[in-house]
Amino acid sequence: MDRLGVFKALGDNTRYAIYLELARSEVPLATAEIADLLDLHPNTVRPHLERMREVGLLEVDADNRGTVGRPQNRYSIAADAPSLGLESSSMRLLAKMLAAAAVIGGIDPEAAADAGRIQGEAGAFEAGMQRRTDAARCVSALVDELSSLGFDPATVDDGATATVAFTRCPFQELAEAFPDLVCHLHRGMIEGFVDVPTGVRVAAFHTLADRDPCRVDLALR
Repeated sequence: MDRLGVFKALGDNTRYAIYLELARSEVPLATAEIADLLDLHPNTVRPHLERMREVGLLEVDADNRGTVGRPQNRYSIAADAPSLGLESSSMRLLAKMLAAAAVIGGIDPEAAADAGRIQGEAGAFEAGMQRRTDAARCVSALVDELSSLGFDPATVDDGATATVAFTRCPFQELAEAFPDLVCHLHRGMIEGFVDVPTGVRVAAFHTLADRDPCRVDLALR
């Protein structure tokens, strides 16, 4: 996803308001429904929806629901779009139930980390990481990935070690309830991401049990 295009698209107040309504909604919404929610004319809403669809923020499906005439477009947040912490309540409920099921089932921190590593490796390849990727680019790509997930990372780099602090945790509610699961999923995700290139490794990962803010220390080999 073109991050600059996304930022520009959401920089408009009307588009941002539309995006929030769609992020909160449990179901895809039609143009007229969005217009009613925001007290706008559908003709005002339509080009904003199209702009957000063009940059990859929205998905659109045609829905005729058995009615006569042209199918009605319904919009929803794209799967890889930033959620802004406004996931639908059903997704939050599902996350809580899955976390509870994992804990009840006896999953340990390393097993959680293994699951995170799979996602981290996939994210690294999607970001264009390769074995020969240099350390600076790997850290930059990791910071971009964490930013897109809502961690609002801050980085300090002394040339030998890069420390990335997570000034915000989008998983905070679940992490506080299930720290041995959620924090180690996050650790594994970062380990998987930096394991793809050869110049970076996780030297230490500081979870909720260690301090505020949580952070990761990366050794730049």
